[in-house]
Amino acid sequence: MIRRFAVFLLLLGLGAIFADLLLGYTPSEELNLTARYYAEHTAQDLGAANIVTAIVVTYRGLDTLGEVTVLFLTATIIGMVLARGRKHRALQRQLPAAGELLTTGSRLLVPLILLLGVYVFVNGHLTPGGGFQGGAIVASAALLLLLTDPLKRFSHRLIAVMESVSGLFFIGLGVLGLVYAGGFLDSRVLPNGAFGTLFSAGVMPIIYSFIGLKVGAEFTSMLTHLAETEQS
Repeated sequence: MIRRFAVFLLLLGLGAIFADLLLGYTPSEELNLTARYYAEHTAQDLGAANIVTAIVVTYRGLDTLGEVTVLFLTATIIGMVLARGRKHRALQRQLPAAGELLTTGSRLLVPLILLLGVYVFVNGHLTPGGGFQGGAIVASAALLLLLTDPLKRFSHRLIAVMESVSGLFFIGLGVLGLVYAGGFLDSRVLPNGAFGTLFSAGVMPIIYSFIGLKVGAEFTSMLTHLAETEQS
């Protein structure tokens, strides 16, 4: 009874705080100096039609590097904690076979899902999307394969190589921006090109491609470790 009363008081206090914040909130009618600069100069400076992508990749490139690093550490920790002996062969007879509909559907959908993921991160500088979204879509193809065949195994070495190579190229492009342009991950290492075309915004499409491959490999690694642990 006392515990429930304490929880009730806590919820009541949090509700009062949020109510005060909501009632006292007044939206800004003008952009601050940083936001105004981004809105007015991003397309001209970087040649990217998607301003959000340009900000994330170039102006706030160190933040993106930090996010990718956190995701990498998460995938590594999951792999270390969940890695156990492979016992899936002993369970092969206990697992029911996937239905014909799911098997046939996965054969048709997996290539399309991979194509969509590549399209999303390659065109991240032009349309909504980018490396993280495209990488998640690519990993969903691996999830569909695991749902179709729980005993399916992906090469951990191949996933690790893809993740490492993508990360090295991502850092390398950042260093090139530091040396030949205005700062780390500055996309103006290459010419901006024609605005609104695929080959525009400097190296931004290349950067997002490597981010997409890295994120897709990390998510796939986590899914694979989780699937193997579930069967052990």
